[in-house]
Amino acid sequence: MRDDTGADLTANVSSTRTPASPADYRLLLPDGWFRVRIDPEGRERSIDALVDRKFEGIDNAPHLKRQLRDELLAQATAAYRDGGIELYLSLQQAGPLTIPASLLITLLRPAPGAALPDATDLARRLSADMDGEATVVELAAGTAVRVRRVTGQPNTPAPAGAPGSTDVVLPSVTVDYQLPVPATAAHLLLTFSTPLLQIADAMAELFDAVAGSLTWLDGDPTHE
Repeated sequence: MRDDTGADLTANVSSTRTPASPADYRLLLPDGWFRVRIDPEGRERSIDALVDRKFEGIDNAPHLKRQLRDELLAQATAAYRDGGIELYLSLQQAGPLTIPASLLITLLRPAPGAALPDATDLARRLSADMDGEATVVELAAGTAVRVRRVTGQPNTPAPAGAPGSTDVVLPSVTVDYQLPVPATAAHLLLTFSTPLLQIADAMAELFDAVAGSLTWLDGDPTHE
């Protein structure tokens, strides 16, 4: 596992931050996971580095390389537009195969004058609103709501306007963790996903381990 410092929470929750709020967070990521910057300033440079790493030693696939770059740019742009602050993609190898998985971290802010629900109410709402298992769990970083579900169905068209909407949506296992950022009105949402339904339980255990490693950092973190 690799130690990664997250996006700067000081900038992202400045409107709700107090002196007691964390400045950042830290996660343990598996070796072979790549951090993609999704902010407009660093997005293209970060994706270019990922694509170059993916196609290292392969010089005869410019079309595939361009296609992957376009897909990643669309994914990163959509993630940022929806409030995402970080995206991690798996380049972890199992023999000759890459283990496909992702982690999107999103900062959720309540509407002005509103408050996000507590864990028990949130779990109840999520259980009623989606086809998934919502439970309240205790992490080192605080009380969180964990939701495991299968998203997408074979041969189901993507939503209109979504990246790749002309393609089919393949089913994937998604595990969400939502927990409050201490001393703020915001929540941090960790969304893990993989299409490996055959080993869903093993992948969910990996996702649980990463979520369980989340810790809050005070002051100005030192980035690696």
